[in-house]
Amino acid sequence: MAVLNSKLFEEIWQHHSGKLLGVLLGFLFGILVITFGFFRTLFVVFCVVAGYVVGKRIDQKEDIMEILDKLLPPGYNR
Repeated sequence: MAVLNSKLFEEIWQHHSGKLLGVLLGFLFGILVITFGFFRTLFVVFCVVAGYVVGKRIDQKEDIMEILDKLLPPGYNR
């Protein structure tokens, strides 16, 4: 039975991964809006996206100070 479920999930993921991710993200966003409110949810989503972008750049071996120089205004590191 577990092998059947695994193959079924793999088949669904291969052919419908975009729809599945869209539904899951929409559901999560809806739950967050109901729980925290619209603007607080947008703030959380913004923080998650910013964390993802910084983490991706770190994974690509970019220097942290270079990332901060691009993101923050001049003179922040006095």
